[in-house]
Amino acid sequence: MVMLSEISKTILAEADKRGPDKSTCPSEIARMLFGDDWRKEMGKVRDVAIGLHREGKVVITQKGVPIDVDHIKGPVRIKITQNENTSD
Repeated sequence: MVMLSEISKTILAEADKRGPDKSTCPSEIARMLFGDDWRKEMGKVRDVAIGLHREGKVVITQKGVPIDVDHIKGPVRIKITQNENTSD
């Protein structure tokens, strides 16, 4: 069973790997962690990403623009914030 902390670490690691100019899709994280069951776990991945966004560790975007995470509609992307990027 994948713990929420593992989801958080994976989101941060993947977003950091891409840097602040690129993003990752929540479904990529879900596929990495949950294999064939990834669709069932998308809610968890999205919830953890929203928590990281609220903590200022990542930015959730749509079409490259940061969004209000209280009103998400449609697909989103996750980007590391400049402050959290460790790949410099």
